[in-house]
Amino acid sequence: MSTATIPLDLTVTRIGHACQIIEFGRTRVLTDPWFTSNSHYYPGEPVAMTVADLGRIDALVISHEHYDHCDLDALVEGGFDLGTPLFGPGTVTAIAAAKGFRTLHTIEAWESATVGALTVTATPGQHGVHEVTFVIQAGGRTVFFGGDSLRVPELDEIPARFGSIDLALLPVNGLCIRPANLAQVVMNAHEAAGLAAVLKPTLAIPQHYAFHSGWLGDRIITKGDTDPRHFTEALALLAPEITARLVTPGVPVQITSGVE
Repeated sequence: MSTATIPLDLTVTRIGHACQIIEFGRTRVLTDPWFTSNSHYYPGEPVAMTVADLGRIDALVISHEHYDHCDLDALVEGGFDLGTPLFGPGTVTAIAAAKGFRTLHTIEAWESATVGALTVTATPGQHGVHEVTFVIQAGGRTVFFGGDSLRVPELDEIPARFGSIDLALLPVNGLCIRPANLAQVVMNAHEAAGLAAVLKPTLAIPQHYAFHSGWLGDRIITKGDTDPRHFTEALALLAPEITARLVTPGVPVQITSGVE
């Protein structure tokens, strides 16, 4: 008789941008929280939940300190449990400590921390500020969360280090900064598809594409690709065996061992 452990159910719900709820069975992880907007940051799509709608969150994973990924003020003002374990690089955990978060796990590239059955490993990233990406694991499931990083070669090591990937959440808008001579700070759709082809996840979901800087900001500050279909088209050419899905905010997606 086989003694293999049956993997936990794995479900992801995109709240908007790179803010996701990842559920490993009953363990619920919130990534890169962003619930508000200001004069320079607009989600560009409906935000599917408020902080009050979240329910129980068992861990908070934050890739870097930019407001649209680290909206800690919204969490504090919304009554979020500040004892929730928070995983992130030192630049994030220092800010979180100042906001009153009490259970902090500072991890840099290839470092891991564990809470209960959940293990979070920081993986390399690169952006306009210090950033890490993450491999998040529990109950026989493995998720790669790409924040809004550039495509860096070190990420190709992930399959050798962690084995098969159930879900890859990948930024795709290739954001460029106009005042910096259009310096690119986020992987673009083709680069994200190339990373997916290396990771070989059961399911790949694009994120970080609807954001914009407002009518004026889009013309003088940022330039990005807001069409996630460019990712699915590129992936269909590079790795047609990998399933990709465009996900409307608020719609839960369950990932099985086969096709979602």
